[in-house]
Amino acid sequence: MSRLADKFAALAKQSRTALVPYIMTGDPQTEVTLPLMHAMVEAGADIIELGAPFSDPMADGPVIQQAAERALANGVDTQQVFDTVREFRKTDNDTPIVMMGYLNPIEVMGYAEFARRAAEAGVDGLITVDMPPEEGEDYIAALRAQGIDPVFLLAPTTTEERIDKIAAAASGFVYYVSLKGVTGAATLNVTEVADKVATIRRHISLPVGVGFGISDAKAAARVSGCADAVVVGSAIVKRMAANSGDTGKIIEQVSELLASMRSAMDAASGQNKKSA
Repeated sequence: MSRLADKFAALAKQSRTALVPYIMTGDPQTEVTLPLMHAMVEAGADIIELGAPFSDPMADGPVIQQAAERALANGVDTQQVFDTVREFRKTDNDTPIVMMGYLNPIEVMGYAEFARRAAEAGVDGLITVDMPPEEGEDYIAALRAQGIDPVFLLAPTTTEERIDKIAAAASGFVYYVSLKGVTGAATLNVTEVADKVATIRRHISLPVGVGFGISDAKAAARVSGCADAVVVGSAIVKRMAANSGDTGKIIEQVSELLASMRSAMDAASGQNKKSA
């Protein structure tokens, strides 16, 4: 089994939902990323989603676009993302890492070479926002040859026919984008999210993660009632940007947010058990 499969299986036995924080590699300074990754695990993160900066991040809103700009200005490239994962693995061989980025840098490197380097570094899954499963045969084959899970996105507008196509292509988990729009967008309707997740589960046996619009402990707890994973990104990146230049403050602020989410999610899980 992969680290992702192992993690979701262990959490399912505990009736717990995975907490998945997103950060951009090298933002706001390159020296922040590695200690922050370890701190997030200590604060309750189960899986880390690690962004690879790209010059045209079409799925992201202003907060993460600006994070990508800062990382690129710091000279961060794909190889440095791999190097960061490799350093993390020296002291943490258990926490799954899902790399998130865009297709162009992967195509420049080549699918097979990218997958080889990612696997050697210790990457477990890959979200490539602009790679549709219908066009991903070679991409998926290259990742699976290296034991990396291709993670695909679903949206509120995704049809049941297309959910079936994604089910055939994905592994590790699927990521439900709970809002129409970019990262950091508007208000979350948890009832609508739960309904869509229920539809997805009729077609996909993989764990379902939910992201976009989750900004505080209350939202994380509510979404955890219907999801296998709660993904939080913009709320973290905002705190990092507000404390740019102060690694200690960044770690403190992000750790506090994640600890509050973890606590609220676990409390919600306990209530669900009691009512079951």
